[in-house]
Amino acid sequence: MKTFILAGGGGERLWPLSRNNFPKQFLKLNGSMSLLQQTVDRLLGAVSPEDIIVITNHNYQFHVSSALNSLPGMNGSVSGAHTILEPLSRNTAPAIALGVKYCKEILRCTEDEIIFLSPSDHIIKPTEAFAERVRHAEEIAQKGYIVTFGIKPDKPETGYGYLKFSDQSSGNCAKKFFKVERFAEKPDRDTAKQYIHEGNYYWNSGMFAFSIQTIMEELQRYAPEITEIYHLGYEEMLLQFQHMPDISIDYAVMEKSDKVVALPFDLYWNDVGSWDSLFDILDKDANGNVLQGDVMAIDTKDSFLLGKKRLITTVGLENCLVVETDDAILIAKKGRGAKGKRHRKETQGKFKTGGR
Repeated sequence: MKTFILAGGGGERLWPLSRNNFPKQFLKLNGSMSLLQQTVDRLLGAVSPEDIIVITNHNYQFHVSSALNSLPGMNGSVSGAHTILEPLSRNTAPAIALGVKYCKEILRCTEDEIIFLSPSDHIIKPTEAFAERVRHAEEIAQKGYIVTFGIKPDKPETGYGYLKFSDQSSGNCAKKFFKVERFAEKPDRDTAKQYIHEGNYYWNSGMFAFSIQTIMEELQRYAPEITEIYHLGYEEMLLQFQHMPDISIDYAVMEKSDKVVALPFDLYWNDVGSWDSLFDILDKDANGNVLQGDVMAIDTKDSFLLGKKRLITTVGLENCLVVETDDAILIAKKGRGAKGKRHRKETQGKFKTGGR
């Protein structure tokens, strides 16, 4: 089995800490390892270093190389991992096709080789149990299925896509998997509440397992504009990559294929998609605050204060977010931090910053 780690994301969600030139997969948010390093470390429980393929772009080449070579406790053992550099961003479906072509042409993989696809910026634990779930997904994918993990929702989350499990299941009690009846887009709050009430909707984890033969058959069926370029060969595919459609694997294949099945995922999972999701996993003081850096919280409760170089002092705040970086400061109510990035884009170019 090979693993694809998608590490080309653009750093939109945790602004101002995460930026286009240094997105969140390279950040050390919950310990001494970056999210990318944690992803590699998890997958090393299921595969060898030479079976790991990181798909990223030229802008992040140095960051990926540094993360792999300095992975704590590995003593350079991940040096056997492979890195594919996309010429430009074209979303996950073209990235997967490029990875498959690399496996076929460069690594000489056969059609029955299983690929496990993983984002690079999620938090999952415990690591040992995760490796077991990956191996289980591999077994099912060998039967010609596309396998994903469904996360049982614990709240009506509007920031995730959902999977609707059908009543049709296979396997024994310990290894039961379900046909995916439909993929649902990120819902509004009322719809998310309805999903929770119905009980057969799960969050879409973004992790998939499939054989080379199965995924290429489905891409040929549902996204032939991708396979037309895929058949040109690896080097030519890189040259023609700009002509690939900008489309996710969910849109291109998963929402249309009748081969998608899901395993209920019973481990801790967090996609760190917002400041609130990061706040949930970090240690808090007696007042419910997450405090990092040079900060002083006076009469402050349930707030996230993150400082870098300057002292941050708050008085009387509650349910607030304060993030200080070298060139930007974000101050927001918790739950609304993502709007800072949007408004920054909207006003960019209209006003000069700094000076008189």
